[in-house]
Amino acid sequence: MAPLLEVRGLRVALPTRRGPQLAVDDVSFDVDAGEIVGLAGESGSGKTMTAMTLLGLLPPGARTSGSAHFAGTELVGLRRRAFRDVRGRRIAMVSQDPATALHPILTIGTQLTEHMRHHLGLSAAAARARAVELLADVRIPDPEQALRSYPGQFSGGMRQRIAIAVALAAEPQLLLADEPTTALDVTVQAGILRLLDRLRREKELAVVVITHDLGVLSAVASRVHVLYGGRLAESGPAATLLTRPRHPYTRGLLDALPHPEAAAAPLRPIPGAPPSLGAVPPGCPFHPRCAFAQPSCRVDPRPEAVPVDPGHRLACPPDPLRGRPAEPVAAVRTS
Repeated sequence: MAPLLEVRGLRVALPTRRGPQLAVDDVSFDVDAGEIVGLAGESGSGKTMTAMTLLGLLPPGARTSGSAHFAGTELVGLRRRAFRDVRGRRIAMVSQDPATALHPILTIGTQLTEHMRHHLGLSAAAARARAVELLADVRIPDPEQALRSYPGQFSGGMRQRIAIAVALAAEPQLLLADEPTTALDVTVQAGILRLLDRLRREKELAVVVITHDLGVLSAVASRVHVLYGGRLAESGPAATLLTRPRHPYTRGLLDALPHPEAAAAPLRPIPGAPPSLGAVPPGCPFHPRCAFAQPSCRVDPRPEAVPVDPGHRLACPPDPLRGRPAEPVAAVRTS
């Protein structure tokens, strides 16, 4: 069966004073129906820009190439008017800050029903009835009262659940969740992840979780794609990539997480900072921060992600971590 979403060689160049600069450079991945896939990396790695491409929400002057084939529709090069039928209806997004994603002076009922009336053509009464069902689906107490309430009357975790309900209002096939658990405590995080996993199972919903926290992905994702400098550094099954990472950057992200059995142990951050747009170094973009860098890592061409095991791709020809297990991941517990 063909993937629901098939991204191949995606490139996104953003306009700058120095001319177009690549924010996403030759990224490829698949997402199946009913699957949760993770896009991981630090800020500026290209995760969110990849998601914005799928929604047609790039800034003016942005240039795209490659392919993003979604359920029979090619999204790269799709006209703006045609994106209106995709965005919200077939692909929806949950942002990392529900306090700004939800309009503060509109009731929850208004924000839920307007999507359904626009995309599904429902009457006001039918849209309201479905809104009650959606709020019950995401475990909002007293959905009828919630429809008459405003976002500021709910906690951060409840607002995130409402934002997910709004995203699901038009029955999309794919949900893009951009840092959906940021700024939430661990208990609330676990509840949001349980919700996403339940929706995946019950509705065959495909979900792309965008995050810097590999602990979040270890709880729900079946596959993980690690991006750095706009390029794919490593990808593979979550169970393999999070226990035996092959790229030093993936290992660095894992080492930076709190250790589940040594809470007092100091964190081990990755030295340096990610490259800014237009300042990606030649060769492997991670080499200035890599403890395993060799002279060949510092020159062009940049390494391509190639298969190293079934379903596992790596963009690191030296492969210094082959066979080295990682420390246990401090996963967000969802059970």
